[in-house]
Amino acid sequence: MRLRHKPWAEEFINSHPEIVIPNPEALKGNWDKEFKNDHPLHIEVGTGKGQFITGMAKQNPHINYIGIELYDSVIVSALENAIAAGSPPNLRLLKVNGADLAKYFEKNDVDRVYLNFSDPWPKIRHAKRRLTHEGFLELYESILVDNAEIHFKTDNRGLFEYSLISMSAYGMLIKDVSLDLHVNMPEDNIMTEYEEKFSAKGQPIYRVEAKFV
Repeated sequence: MRLRHKPWAEEFINSHPEIVIPNPEALKGNWDKEFKNDHPLHIEVGTGKGQFITGMAKQNPHINYIGIELYDSVIVSALENAIAAGSPPNLRLLKVNGADLAKYFEKNDVDRVYLNFSDPWPKIRHAKRRLTHEGFLELYESILVDNAEIHFKTDNRGLFEYSLISMSAYGMLIKDVSLDLHVNMPEDNIMTEYEEKFSAKGQPIYRVEAKFV
């Protein structure tokens, strides 16, 4: 994804600490205090412009959601989406690196992880950067409740096949696999910006639910 510099983004982000949490490390183990309830917490690593996480928050008010994105120029769009949606009280954003999740969450803080249209990092030497690499699976497991799930969507068949192998090798239970999600799309499916773009071109969307056991 090409990043366009938005010189106004940092100031805008800083002006909305009620959505983009400024010091998330202080909430490690205490996210119920931030949301003022003990509802399940689902996170999306690489939330992009925020269409998915905002849609999920509106669709499921009984679940808390956190979208994670590193770059100002991207997360500011997620912030705008959240505001346009009425700032759902069960939605927060973190401007942090997804590789550092253990700094902000402890074991049992999170109930589900969403990965949507992640960078495929096609070169073999970059495999460790893929969000479904063994190292990341270990990271997710360290913050998730027992028997939690990862829900993963992509348009990239190579990354999808790699992810199925990686998850299986890690010992995860592959629960639900779709090689063309939109053929029989679930009514509650929330599409990302990329999903809308690729499906409109007729490209298949791959999806899997995998469970830690």
